[in-house]
Amino acid sequence: MPLDAIAADIGKTLETRSFTGSLKFDCGEAGVIVLADGTASTTNRDTDCTLRISEENLVKLLTGKLNPMTGVMMGKLKVSGDLSVAMGLAKLLG
Repeated sequence: MPLDAIAADIGKTLETRSFTGSLKFDCGEAGVIVLADGTASTTNRDTDCTLRISEENLVKLLTGKLNPMTGVMMGKLKVSGDLSVAMGLAKLLG
């Protein structure tokens, strides 16, 4: 699934759920998805928190097939920056 399609799906979720702070899914060469100011885009910018994850594992994370804590412990997900912003992601995905 292309990152722009994933960003569009997240954008629809942001219309009904709030997310505080800014977060970037960094998928390496595939690109980024930035959640900020109530939107989701594929335009790279500085954020409060960055999650480094493969595109494949991002889809698993967003569909509930990859537990965030398990992903961190297995090295499939790396978190840097403000961890409270990353914790807020659970509310958005829940």
